[in-house]
Amino acid sequence: MSLQQEVMTKLKEAMKAKDKVALESLRAIKSAILLAQTSGDSKEFTAEDEIKLVQKLVKQRKDSAVLYKEQGREDLAEPELAQVAVLVQFLPEQMSEEGLQKVISEIITKIGASSMKDMGKVMGMASKQLAGKADGKAISNVVKALLG
Repeated sequence: MSLQQEVMTKLKEAMKAKDKVALESLRAIKSAILLAQTSGDSKEFTAEDEIKLVQKLVKQRKDSAVLYKEQGREDLAEPELAQVAVLVQFLPEQMSEEGLQKVISEIITKIGASSMKDMGKVMGMASKQLAGKADGKAISNVVKALLG
Protein backbone atom coordinates (compact mmCIF):
# COMPACT_ATOMS: atom_id res chain seq x y z
CA MET A 1 0.00 0.00 0.00
CA SER A 2 1.38 3.41 -0.94
CA LEU A 3 1.85 6.12 1.65
CA GLN A 4 -0.99 8.13 0.19
CA GLN A 5 -3.44 5.22 0.49
CA GLU A 6 -2.24 4.44 4.00
CA VAL A 7 -2.66 8.09 5.03
CA MET A 8 -6.17 8.21 3.62
CA THR A 9 -7.13 5.07 5.55
CA LYS A 10 -5.69 6.44 8.80
CA LEU A 11 -7.35 9.81 8.10
CA LYS A 12 -10.77 8.17 7.92
CA GLU A 13 -10.07 6.31 11.18
CA ALA A 14 -8.95 9.54 12.88
CA MET A 15 -12.09 11.33 11.70
CA LYS A 16 -14.29 8.59 13.12
CA ALA A 17 -12.34 8.65 16.40
CA LYS A 18 -12.38 12.47 16.44
CA ASP A 19 -8.61 12.47 17.10
CA LYS A 20 -7.57 16.07 16.38
CA VAL A 21 -3.81 15.49 16.71
CA ALA A 22 -3.86 12.57 14.29
CA LEU A 23 -6.08 14.52 11.89
CA GLU A 24 -3.68 17.47 11.84
CA SER A 25 -0.67 15.21 11.31
CA LEU A 26 -2.28 13.14 8.59
CA ARG A 27 -3.56 16.21 6.78
CA ALA A 28 -0.02 17.59 6.85
CA ILE A 29 1.27 14.42 5.18
CA LYS A 30 -1.54 14.46 2.62
CA SER A 31 -0.86 18.11 1.83
CA ALA A 32 2.88 17.52 1.47
CA ILE A 33 2.28 14.56 -0.85
CA LEU A 34 -0.07 16.57 -3.04
CA LEU A 35 2.39 19.47 -3.19
CA ALA A 36 5.23 17.12 -4.15
CA GLN A 37 3.15 15.42 -6.84
CA THR A 38 2.02 18.70 -8.39
CA SER A 39 5.33 20.54 -8.07
CA GLY A 40 6.00 20.29 -11.79
CA ASP A 41 8.66 17.58 -11.59
CA SER A 42 7.94 14.99 -14.23
CA LYS A 43 9.59 12.20 -12.26
CA GLU A 44 7.56 9.53 -10.50
CA PHE A 45 6.96 9.90 -6.76
CA THR A 46 8.82 6.91 -5.27
CA ALA A 47 8.71 5.21 -1.86
CA GLU A 48 12.08 6.80 -1.08
CA ASP A 49 10.60 10.23 -1.79
CA GLU A 50 7.70 9.42 0.53
CA ILE A 51 10.10 8.53 3.36
CA LYS A 52 12.08 11.74 2.84
CA LEU A 53 8.87 13.74 2.90
CA VAL A 54 7.72 12.24 6.21
CA GLN A 55 11.22 12.66 7.68
CA LYS A 56 11.10 16.32 6.74
CA LEU A 57 7.75 16.75 8.47
CA VAL A 58 9.04 14.99 11.60
CA LYS A 59 12.15 17.17 11.65
CA GLN A 60 10.06 20.35 11.30
CA ARG A 61 7.86 19.32 14.25
CA LYS A 62 10.86 18.41 16.42
CA ASP A 63 12.63 21.68 15.62
CA SER A 64 9.49 23.65 16.44
CA ALA A 65 9.09 21.80 19.73
CA VAL A 66 12.70 22.57 20.69
CA LEU A 67 12.19 26.27 19.93
CA TYR A 68 8.97 26.38 21.92
CA LYS A 69 10.64 24.68 24.90
CA GLU A 70 13.56 27.13 24.77
CA GLN A 71 11.04 29.95 24.97
CA GLY A 72 9.21 28.32 27.86
CA ARG A 73 6.11 27.52 25.81
CA GLU A 74 5.34 23.94 26.85
CA ASP A 75 1.72 24.48 25.76
CA LEU A 76 2.90 24.83 22.15
CA ALA A 77 5.65 22.18 22.30
CA GLU A 78 3.36 19.35 23.42
CA PRO A 79 1.11 19.34 20.31
CA GLU A 80 4.19 19.35 18.07
CA LEU A 81 5.62 16.31 19.86
CA ALA A 82 2.22 14.60 19.72
CA GLN A 83 2.22 15.09 15.94
CA VAL A 84 5.74 13.62 15.76
CA ALA A 85 4.40 10.47 17.43
CA VAL A 86 1.73 10.16 14.72
CA LEU A 87 4.13 10.89 11.84
CA VAL A 88 6.78 8.43 13.01
CA GLN A 89 4.47 5.49 12.37
CA PHE A 90 4.89 6.08 8.62
CA LEU A 91 8.69 5.77 8.78
CA PRO A 92 10.63 2.50 8.66
CA GLU A 93 12.06 1.14 11.92
CA GLN A 94 14.90 3.40 13.07
CA MET A 95 18.32 1.85 13.70
CA SER A 96 19.73 1.61 17.19
CA GLU A 97 22.88 3.47 18.24
CA GLU A 98 24.86 0.20 18.16
CA GLY A 99 23.57 -0.65 14.69
CA LEU A 100 24.55 2.81 13.45
CA GLN A 101 28.03 2.48 14.89
CA LYS A 102 28.51 -0.90 13.23
CA VAL A 103 27.39 0.28 9.78
CA ILE A 104 29.35 3.55 9.97
CA SER A 105 32.49 1.70 11.18
CA GLU A 106 32.26 -0.51 8.09
CA ILE A 107 31.90 2.56 5.88
CA ILE A 108 34.92 4.22 7.53
CA THR A 109 37.00 1.07 6.99
CA LYS A 110 35.81 0.74 3.38
CA ILE A 111 36.70 4.37 2.57
CA GLY A 112 39.86 4.37 4.65
CA ALA A 113 38.79 7.50 6.56
CA SER A 114 41.08 8.46 9.41
CA SER A 115 40.27 12.00 10.51
CA MET A 116 37.56 14.65 10.61
CA LYS A 117 38.73 15.76 7.16
CA ASP A 118 37.04 12.65 5.78
CA MET A 119 33.73 13.33 7.49
CA GLY A 120 32.07 14.58 4.28
CA LYS A 121 32.87 11.36 2.40
CA VAL A 122 31.66 9.19 5.28
CA MET A 123 28.49 11.25 5.75
CA GLY A 124 27.68 11.03 2.04
CA MET A 125 27.92 7.26 1.94
CA ALA A 126 26.25 6.79 5.32
CA SER A 127 23.35 9.06 4.42
CA LYS A 128 22.72 7.10 1.21
CA GLN A 129 23.02 3.73 2.88
CA LEU A 130 20.96 4.61 5.95
CA ALA A 131 18.27 6.68 4.22
CA GLY A 132 15.04 6.34 6.17
CA LYS A 133 16.66 4.15 8.84
CA ALA A 134 18.26 6.98 10.83
CA ASP A 135 18.08 10.75 10.84
CA GLY A 136 21.01 12.89 9.71
CA LYS A 137 21.73 14.24 13.18
CA ALA A 138 22.17 10.76 14.66
CA ILE A 139 24.40 9.72 11.76
CA SER A 140 26.48 12.88 12.16
CA ASN A 141 26.94 12.32 15.90
CA VAL A 142 28.15 8.74 15.38
CA VAL A 143 30.52 9.77 12.57
CA LYS A 144 32.00 12.54 14.73
CA ALA A 145 32.45 10.12 17.63
CA LEU A 146 34.17 7.52 15.48
CA LEU A 147 36.41 9.94 13.57
CA GLY A 148 37.10 12.41 16.36
